[in-house]
Amino acid sequence: MHTIMCAYIMTISSKHKETKRMKKAYHLTSDGKVELEAELKELIAKRSEIAEKIANARDYGDLSENAEYDAAREEQGILESRITEVEEILQNADIIKPTKSGTVHVGSTVVLKNGSLVTYQVVGPVEADPLEGKISDESPIGSALMGKKAGEKVTITTPKGETTYEIKEVK
Repeated sequence: MHTIMCAYIMTISSKHKETKRMKKAYHLTSDGKVELEAELKELIAKRSEIAEKIANARDYGDLSENAEYDAAREEQGILESRITEVEEILQNADIIKPTKSGTVHVGSTVVLKNGSLVTYQVVGPVEADPLEGKISDESPIGSALMGKKAGEKVTITTPKGETTYEIKEVK
């Protein structure tokens, strides 16, 4: 019995170590990390506000038919999920160090030409925001640019079709 128990404990311990090693690393710029830390502070500050909403809704009586209570609990669930997600990202963040290699990599700012000039910063998926000029290294544009240098042309396949850009500058 003792031998079986020891083997079981060793198996669980081994699986726990594998799980720790297999955690996803999130590529973040230092600015992205600062933004997530600020978001986390805001989210944590909202906890007391939502707890107050839940307490007030409880005062209305019967919880089985209390829409305010249900809405506050749902809001709390969404908030707690986001807090957990942001904490995991920050705990497993791989901060991108800027380099001057001349090739496109995560953290690079790239100036492209296709009729007009457009500038993108290549970031990890967590920070991607195309409206702010931040594209994911996993997006069609980002993945096509990876490893390329200024002066090269790159053809990007998107749902709208193929587009060719010339890389004017890599910063």
